[in-house]
Amino acid sequence: MKKSALIILALMGAFFLGYAFKSNKENTNNFKKETMKKVTGIGGIFFKCKDPKKMTAWYQKHLGLDTNPYGATFQWYESPDSASKAETQWTPFAQTTDYFDKDFMINYRVENLVALVEELKKEDVQILDDIQSYDYGKFVHILDAEGNKIELWEPID
Repeated sequence: MKKSALIILALMGAFFLGYAFKSNKENTNNFKKETMKKVTGIGGIFFKCKDPKKMTAWYQKHLGLDTNPYGATFQWYESPDSASKAETQWTPFAQTTDYFDKDFMINYRVENLVALVEELKKEDVQILDDIQSYDYGKFVHILDAEGNKIELWEPID
């Protein structure tokens, strides 16, 4: 009788230990997925227009945008208690640009673009080009569920 009880107790212990291990492993995997930041903010708003220089001048004159050769750059803090500044770019493009197809394109700020692209590939997201690196960050273009071109940007802050 003692032997049967001991075997049942051992089997129950093994079952619960296996369940606890499985639950812990699932929680760890979920935690990793939840903590990986994908989009951290809007990196830029780009739109087509007939005359980008005229449009930039109009926004500077009438709405006070502090323009530069690329449009205007808005600086902000990553969080209220942060000393880290971030930027959002506003840029008018020529109506004939083929940099994006629709009238607007949104650029999203991301962290660790290389890892994100690998994850998106596994999720069958269409990646349009290779990651390009510049002195102000890394870029890649993808398509959303309706075929809209989106730009992902990992800035060098």
